[in-house]
Amino acid sequence: MYYDGIWSVEIRGKARKVLKKIPAKNAETIFDVIESFKTDPFSGDIEKLGGEVNVWRRRVGPYRIFYEIYQHTHSVYVYWIERRGSNTY
Repeated sequence: MYYDGIWSVEIRGKARKVLKKIPAKNAETIFDVIESFKTDPFSGDIEKLGGEVNVWRRRVGPYRIFYEIYQHTHSVYVYWIERRGSNTY
């Protein structure tokens, strides 16, 4: 499951917009976690979302990063970032 190399990471539209609205300190932490996906997108407090093929969730403090992992191209696409609440999942 682990690829020993560099993964390409892309923050897509809505996730990029949300990241701009998050308080600077939290946004910096989230961005650091997203950068860490380049070496290992399977590390940290992650969970594969049920009913989905390539979709994962990672907890970062009160926020959740939702992303897709494509092992055949070694690509990670961050598509949503959300503050944890009653309807985060």
